[in-house]
Amino acid sequence: MRDMSEGEFCIVCGGPPPLTSERMCEACLRDRTHLSKMPERIQQDRCSKCGFHEIRGRWSEIGANDLADLRIRGNLGVEDRAKQVSVEFSVEEIDERTSRLHVNVSGKIENYEFSDSHEVLLQTSNAVCPTCTRKAGSYFEAVMQLRSAGRRLSESELKSLRGTLDEMLSEMEADQMFFISEEGPVTGGWDLKLGSKAMARRWARNLVRKFGGTVKETSTVVGANDGIEVTRLTLSYRKPAYGIGDVIRFRKELWIVDSWQKDGPILKKMNRFERSGASWRDMEGSVVICPESEQFTVEILNRDSSAVEVMEPLDYKVVTVALPYDDDAKSKSMRIGFIQGEWLAIPSRRS
Repeated sequence: MRDMSEGEFCIVCGGPPPLTSERMCEACLRDRTHLSKMPERIQQDRCSKCGFHEIRGRWSEIGANDLADLRIRGNLGVEDRAKQVSVEFSVEEIDERTSRLHVNVSGKIENYEFSDSHEVLLQTSNAVCPTCTRKAGSYFEAVMQLRSAGRRLSESELKSLRGTLDEMLSEMEADQMFFISEEGPVTGGWDLKLGSKAMARRWARNLVRKFGGTVKETSTVVGANDGIEVTRLTLSYRKPAYGIGDVIRFRKELWIVDSWQKDGPILKKMNRFERSGASWRDMEGSVVICPESEQFTVEILNRDSSAVEVMEPLDYKVVTVALPYDDDAKSKSMRIGFIQGEWLAIPSRRS
């Protein structure tokens, strides 16, 4: 707004100052200026299968208010000279596919207060997103095979392995390609067809980190797209026949599986403090003597310098068990396992 100067007048109506920077009085400025513009109708697409909405070429799950805010931002036009612009809105649901948006806009132009109100119909059309189209067509980019070395996976093992996929998906940011097309039991294990190679590789890394084992990866050409080969990935995960905490016989001695590393497990001697790494190939000849699931924590009844008396958990008889090399003299309990015909104390892991 310009200061009053002698001889100045509004170029529209000839009125006296004060005038705007374009030499108009307030009345003429308001008559010729709109703070904001919005269409009377906004059309949007929603997937009829999964309920995701199309947003800038991507499909996402979003709440009603957040969606309305996004549509308003994408369709509201504001006068370039406007400052201190504020937008408020409310959503009136008419039916499942139609809502009315009540939008109030305020701001300043040439230091004059302006405000607008808009009523906009937000209409939703049913569509099918690319992910649901692919799911319906049994699309998949990768096959994950869950197996064990030299034996069948038990039901509990399969449940534990499969559960890590649900856990991974729940903890990560949503990705539309992270879906399962098909899964089911096969001889010796479980197979899954996955919508994304990245999903398969990430899960494989998680399995190795948690359960040890190896992953073999192969690719097969299944077609071409614009001259570029389209491949399908197969990942074969092999879980070791042993788990962390299991007592095994390895090279004629008893060891505890203490932890995993990339090339194989870290083992810990049963009878003295000694750790050793072994490769997956080295471990092929190992035998599980006492799995962790068959070990028990029992209360110590009596103790001397070399042994303790405990009640064994199978026949409820008092037995004498030699102290482990890492015995804690203050401990009131001990972990034991029935190994090679007698009850033995199990040293603690990672000590």
